[in-house]
Amino acid sequence: MKSDKKEQILSAMEQLMTIMPDKEISVGLIAKTAHIGKGSIYYYFDSKEEILYAVIERCYKRAIHEYFDKIRSEAPAIEKIKILFRSILKQEFQDNEKNLIYTLHLNDNLLIHNKMKLVAVQEISPILEELLVQGIEEGTIRTETPKESAEMIVAVLTFFLDNTVLPENDQSILKKLKIFANVLETS
Repeated sequence: MKSDKKEQILSAMEQLMTIMPDKEISVGLIAKTAHIGKGSIYYYFDSKEEILYAVIERCYKRAIHEYFDKIRSEAPAIEKIKILFRSILKQEFQDNEKNLIYTLHLNDNLLIHNKMKLVAVQEISPILEELLVQGIEEGTIRTETPKESAEMIVAVLTFFLDNTVLPENDQSILKKLKIFANVLETS
């Protein structure tokens, strides 16, 4: 029951964020949308910002879950890495009007942007590290520092995908990502 209400709160916040800027969303509106009392929200979260951060984490975990649904255990590491990045990109660019990660990128709140980048590095880097280790074992990837390499790759990608830092169209970003992939392959 406890996690059900917490999920209701997160779903309500996510729903509201697809139709209005987070600055216009109050704890009262979240409670009303979640069909719970305002005081109940404070049982699960200390502030609206904490709810927002939990929604960000949930969005990235959803992208990662999609990745795991597509991956085959016998696939080579390079193929798994491609699937991982496609899953993340799909979450970034698919259905921009309803996509929360994309919506948050448009938000002008620096704290939100930094939290998104931190969550991306925390959630995606360990998976990429595992894939780099698999690639090392297969002989298709060379790095002496898979953990640090994974963190660096994810950090660079989150920078490129933040359209408030590099306000460009999807084609320009995809071109840079292809160049980045070539740099990684060469390295």
